[in-house]
Amino acid sequence: MSWNRRKAIDSVADVAEHHKLTPTLGWPHLVALGVGAIVGTGILTLIGVGADKAGPAVILSFAIAGLICACAALCYAEMAVMIPASGSAYTYSYVVIGELFAWVIGWSLILEYSLVVSAVAVGWSGYAAPLLGAMFGASMDWMQAPELGGIANLPAIAIIIVVAGLLLVGTRESATLNALLVIVKIVALLVFVAVALPAFDSQNLSPFMPFGFGKAIDAGGAERGVMAAAAIIFFAFYGFDAIATAAEETRNPGRNLPLGIVGSMIACILIYMVVAAVAVGALPFSSFANSPEPLALILRELQKPWAATYLAGSAVVALPTVILAFLYGQSRIFFVMARDRLLPQGLAKVSSRGTPVRITLFTATIVGLIAGFFPLAEIAALANAGTLAAFVAVAVCMLIMRRRAPDMPRLFRTPAAPLVGGVAIIGCLYLFFSLPSSTQLYFLLWNLIGILIYLLFGRRRANPAG
Repeated sequence: MSWNRRKAIDSVADVAEHHKLTPTLGWPHLVALGVGAIVGTGILTLIGVGADKAGPAVILSFAIAGLICACAALCYAEMAVMIPASGSAYTYSYVVIGELFAWVIGWSLILEYSLVVSAVAVGWSGYAAPLLGAMFGASMDWMQAPELGGIANLPAIAIIIVVAGLLLVGTRESATLNALLVIVKIVALLVFVAVALPAFDSQNLSPFMPFGFGKAIDAGGAERGVMAAAAIIFFAFYGFDAIATAAEETRNPGRNLPLGIVGSMIACILIYMVVAAVAVGALPFSSFANSPEPLALILRELQKPWAATYLAGSAVVALPTVILAFLYGQSRIFFVMARDRLLPQGLAKVSSRGTPVRITLFTATIVGLIAGFFPLAEIAALANAGTLAAFVAVAVCMLIMRRRAPDMPRLFRTPAAPLVGGVAIIGCLYLFFSLPSSTQLYFLLWNLIGILIYLLFGRRRANPAG
């Protein structure tokens, strides 16, 4: 039956020339792409949201989310070298499980990437707005979503337009600039640690877990607890899946993809644990909970305005690296689904420079509208639902291929595959059910709409051979 047909591995790379992407990226580009995607809004902005839900135990929330993501990253690395093509979890699901499941995962990835780009743009605007107000007297009415009392978040829309324009120039050029901006971001976090660490006070860590471990509803109706925070700041760790979408544009993918995925994940877990510990130790968590710029706020409270200004300025300069990585990934997911004719095939045409212009412009329009009119917390929660579905799919695909094709060559093998795959699946499912109930409902509705579109359009037109 068509809904259950699978794409042959051999056909993944067999596509028409006008639908083929150009391999230009090496492992340094991939590590920078991963670090650029991972180190961003999560630590610069969502640490405040996480602290509000978990208190000082937000450190534990980071550790749990990081462990689950690390297991998922190992599964991704194995699948990426087995199937070195754009599309990441969507393509793996199409090859291993079947078309309908692949559509659901691809549709979930569209949700993930669209909302991540929008959320990071809103987070970037949170740092840019005070600077724009101080320098040009810009009105906050035009720098906030309507729900927050504004008219539209124009800085968020503007940065998406700028990044989309950069991607249209070319993949390698975008990746090189991304690598330089990642260095700016890492230096800014090192400055934060150096300045805030002397103010570390262990009293700020007590009580360590004021809202408990599991998700619970407090008297005000808010969802709190270590796992409730982990389900939201999980957003802070993913980004390595954007590397998997670059498989088709990577030179020597068998070596460079595992280096990019696993290398960027290890680097970011270390960075996050240090920054989170210093942040909650420097000030009582209640003083920066839910702030749109928590790290800069901490530095101002410590009477270090120069460091706060430097951090905010670095965030304004460097957060676009996250937008670039995810807008890149989003356009590639759209591109591959269009190339498979599950979406209109005209969107899959590439330019003379080897970039998918139409799909990039289409993607930028969608995420710009979301960023302009919705607040950060709601966007991040719904983005996590799509990501968790994709991570479960990749771990399942890895375990199925271990049984279906145990002797198939693997240039990278997930260590302790049953354990690592099991932790990724169970951990992601637990985080999913720790998300706000409204988020779970919206995710279900999104996929019901997606299945309807598949039945009316994609199923009849799909051509998995490319």
